[in-house]
Amino acid sequence: MQQDKQPDYHPVVFRDRAAGYAFLTRSTATSDQTIEWDDGETYPVVDVEISSESHPFYTGKARTVDTEGRIAQFERRYGGGGQGAGGGNPD
Repeated sequence: MQQDKQPDYHPVVFRDRAAGYAFLTRSTATSDQTIEWDDGETYPVVDVEISSESHPFYTGKARTVDTEGRIAQFERRYGGGGQGAGGGNPD
C-alpha cells in the first residue's frame, strides 16, 4: 500500500431493519443517510439485509438436514439395490 493513502476509517452505524437491531462500529463504508445514536452524536447509517440478530445460524433457527431421510428418498426414487457401480447382474 502506498504511504499516506490510508482509507477514511470512521464510526458508522449498521442497521438491520428486519431485526430492528443497530450497532456502532468503525468502517470505511459511507452513506448519505445519518442517524442520531444513543450518545447524542450523529453518524452515517448503512442498512444491511442480514446481521447476527437475524441470521438463522446465529439465532438458532437454522434448519437441520435429514441426510438419512434424503438417502432413503433417493433409493426409493431411483432404486437403491446396492449393486455397486456396474448396476447390472454380473451373469
